[in-house]
Amino acid sequence: MRTANARSERLSESVLEIDVFEPGVRPRSGALPCKIEEQIEFSTASLESYFFAKWEPVAWDALLVAAAVEFADRTKHRPAYTWRRHFMLRIPVHDPQLWNSTMVETSLRDAVEFLTGDKWQFQFVARRKDVIRPQQIPLSLNPQVEAVIPFSNGLDSCAVAGLMERRSGNKLVRIRLGSGIHEGQALLRQRKAFTRIPYDISPGMKPFVESSARSRGFKFAVITGIAAYLSNASTIIVPESGQGALGPSLVTVGQAGEDWRSHPLFTRRMEIFLKAILGHSVHYEFPQIWNTKAETLREFVDECRDSSWSKTKSCWQKNRHSSVSNKWRHCGICAACMLRRLSVHAAGQQEPKENYVWEDLSAPTFIGGAATSFEKAKITSAMREYAIAGTLHLDHLAGLLNSPANATTLDFSAYQLSEALGLTEAESQQKLDRLLKQHSREWKNFMDSLGKNSFIKDWVSGEHS
Repeated sequence: MRTANARSERLSESVLEIDVFEPGVRPRSGALPCKIEEQIEFSTASLESYFFAKWEPVAWDALLVAAAVEFADRTKHRPAYTWRRHFMLRIPVHDPQLWNSTMVETSLRDAVEFLTGDKWQFQFVARRKDVIRPQQIPLSLNPQVEAVIPFSNGLDSCAVAGLMERRSGNKLVRIRLGSGIHEGQALLRQRKAFTRIPYDISPGMKPFVESSARSRGFKFAVITGIAAYLSNASTIIVPESGQGALGPSLVTVGQAGEDWRSHPLFTRRMEIFLKAILGHSVHYEFPQIWNTKAETLREFVDECRDSSWSKTKSCWQKNRHSSVSNKWRHCGICAACMLRRLSVHAAGQQEPKENYVWEDLSAPTFIGGAATSFEKAKITSAMREYAIAGTLHLDHLAGLLNSPANATTLDFSAYQLSEALGLTEAESQQKLDRLLKQHSREWKNFMDSLGKNSFIKDWVSGEHS
C-alpha cells in the first residue's frame, strides 16, 4: 500500500503544461493546447453587457485567466489517494509586465492554490493581436451603484438579493451566473448589464474528466470582481447562508480537500488579487453567513412577502438525469436538494412533491421514494452513493458540536473566521456555535418529520442497503 500511495503521490505532482493561444498561433510542442475561440469561446453579446461603459483589456484578460484555470481544473483527474495536482499555464495577455509582476502573480497563485488545493504556475506572454473591443451600447445601470451580488437563480441568491434590494433600492446590481442563453438574450434586449457569464469552455480532443470543479469559485469571484470594478461598486454581496458558506470546509469527504468556494478566507485572498490586477478595492460581505438557509428564507418571506423563492433552482443534477415525463425537476436527493428541503421545512414553507424526482423521502426504500413515472434505468448506484453522501454531510454537520473530537477543528475555524471577518475570537466562536446548534435543531425536526421508516433514517443510522 505504501508503494502504491508513493507512486500516486509522484503522479499527482507530474506537471500538466497548458498553452492558451490565439487563432493563428501554434502552441508549444508537448503542451496541451487550449485555443481561444475553440476551447475558450467568448460571447459577443455577453461581453457587450459587461463592457457597457468602457473597454478595459485587463478585465478581458482576467476573464481569460479564469477560463484557463477552469479548463485546466476540469482536464486533469485528481489521483485516487491524493488531492493535489500541478499545473503550468501559459496565457497571452495585453500587458504581460503587469501580469508577471510579483504582486499580481503572487496574489493570483495564493487565491487559486488555496481554493483548489493544487500547485499552479503561470507564465504570461504578450498577445499577437489586441482583442477587438465589443460594441459599447447604453444599458440601464444606476450611476450610484454601491454593491453587486452574484445571482444564480438559487434559493439563497433569490432571497438575499430580494432583501438587499428592498433595503438599498437600485444601488444593488445583480450579476447573472449560469443564466440560460435565452434568459441572457432577454435581459440584453432589456438593456441590462451583466446578463450572463461571458464565455464558455469546452474540452479538446478528449472529454473533461474532473468533476470536483473547485475552480468555479475563482471563476465567479473574478466575474463579480470585474463587474464591481466596471460599475464602480465597492462591495460584493456573497448570498450563501451558513451551511453553504461554512459547511463544506467543516465537513470534508474522503481525501478531498476543504471546500472554500464561498468562504471568507478565499474572498479575502480575492480582494488582494483584484486590487493588484485592477487597482480597485472591493470588499466581499456575507450578510447571512451566521444564519441557516431556513432563517434566510423565513426572513425573505416575512419581509418581502414574496413567493418567487419557490421557482428557484437548487439541484446540481443535469436535466437528463432528473426529468420526469420530459419535464425537469429537482432530483430531491443530492446535497443541494436535501439542504433545500430541510430549509423549506424549517422555514415553515411548503412545495408540491412534484417539484422533485424523489417525491417521498418518507418511503422505506430509496427506489420507492422516486416518482412512479421516473425511468428506473436512471437510478444508478452512483446516484444513490451521491445521495447518501449529501445526507451524511448534513447529518455530520448537525453533530459537530456534540463530538469532542471536533473541538480543536471548530476552535481553529472560529479563529480563522474572526481574522477574516474582523471579529473577536469570542464573537466568532459564539456565532459559529449558534449556527451549528440551529442547524442541528432544524435537522432533527426534519428527520422526525420523515417518520420512522424513511430510507433517509436508515442512511443516517448506517444502514445503507
